[in-house]
Amino acid sequence: MTDGRGALDYRGAGVDIDAADDAKSRIRRLVESTFTAGARGRFGGFGGMFRMPAEAKRPVLVASADGVGTKIKVAIEAGRHDTIGHDLVNHCVNDILVQGARPMFFLDYVAFGVLEPSIAEAVVGGVRVVHGGAC
Repeated sequence: MTDGRGALDYRGAGVDIDAADDAKSRIRRLVESTFTAGARGRFGGFGGMFRMPAEAKRPVLVASADGVGTKIKVAIEAGRHDTIGHDLVNHCVNDILVQGARPMFFLDYVAFGVLEPSIAEAVVGGVRVVHGGAC
């Protein structure tokens, strides 16, 4: 976890900055293609921003962040990672719909033991496909 001089560094902690930069460059266009009129901010920000429609009276935002659980193991075995994105969106949308709310934005969180940019791209591509390019 040190850089050889005793200082902590990302690589020593298992973080591959080059892989992270590669993954971000691959998914930028996919993510940005899902922005709706309410989306604010830019790709890569540390928080999501969404402007409520002006016609909303006494709005209540309902958000969901979910995981796909053991379906990840199936995707790894099958070598098909785009399906994880489909399942992830469906889990979150269902959680919102059952509360009588309308999905307006998507929260994301992606974690990898070892980041493989092409797999990150496939997962995000699956999320984008579910929305037909508009989240």
